Amino acid sequence: MHKPFRGTYTVLITPFTADGSAVDLKALERLVEFQIAEGIEGLIPLGSTGEFLSVSREERTAITETVVRTAAGRVPVLMGTGAEDTRDVVALSREAEALGADGVMIIPPFYSVPTEDELYHHYKTVADAIGIPIMVYNNPATANVDLLPTTLARLSTIPNCLYVKESTLEVTRVRDIIALCGDRMEVFAGVLGYESAWLGAIGWVAVCSNLVPRLSRDMFAAAAFEHDQAKALALYKRLAPLLPWVGGPRYVSGTKAGFRLMGMEMGAPRPPRLPLPAADMPALAQVLQDMGAIAGAKAAAE
Repeated sequence: MHKPFRGTYTVLITPFTADGSAVDLKALERLVEFQIAEGIEGLIPLGSTGEFLSVSREERTAITETVVRTAAGRVPVLMGTGAEDTRDVVALSREAEALGADGVMIIPPFYSVPTEDELYHHYKTVADAIGIPIMVYNNPATANVDLLPTTLARLSTIPNCLYVKESTLEVTRVRDIIALCGDRMEVFAGVLGYESAWLGAIGWVAVCSNLVPRLSRDMFAAAAFEHDQAKALALYKRLAPLLPWVGGPRYVSGTKAGFRLMGMEMGAPRPPRLPLPAADMPALAQVLQDMGAIAGAKAAAE
């Protein structure tokens, strides 16, 4: 049995070299160490924020090896193993398990627009091939598939489909998933971390925690586990100015620009994504300065 996943998990960016030709594995090691030192409770490489569609098969393997080795069992590592072909997802998930990952996060096939029967077959096929937990990833804005609570209830009958990352902007989904799935599937918020905590989410897969892992963790914990509304809301208000910079179309470019401002170079996104425009950098710098993130990150890097 695995130790249950709980708390704030960072969906890691993928650092690239200055020319974008390779994954910067040393920067990835430093990123993992920064996250763990700042108290993050889990890591998810090769999600959407990790530009998983912009890395090669060989790079995916190297990223998995690097994160698992660097984390060294201190926090759970769930690898993103999404792909359009079920056979590829099986191969990637088996590799992740063989390399020591604690689980996998799987977005539905995003071009074929599978039916509910096809989705069930897809996840069941992968689940039968591995022995580690699956976090189903519902992000209809990118996957062209909406895993409705009723669909998730069916997927939750697959023994190791134990978690869902719920990334719509409908916070009532958390309530409905819990009502339909019971203890078979637990909910990680994908976007609305603060709001979802009050409805029963036990985790948050966060983008903002790349830059401010401790603040992100403390905010979610105050809401989900301490049930301290005053504390949680105060922390959320500190975090909120950053969220537009690491959400929407800027979730990769804004996060990587933030690292540059914090003295932790992670390279630029790979095309078709473009770097954050230079004109936006002063405003982002001010947000990070106001949060104390710039000084804190530089101190951690030293």
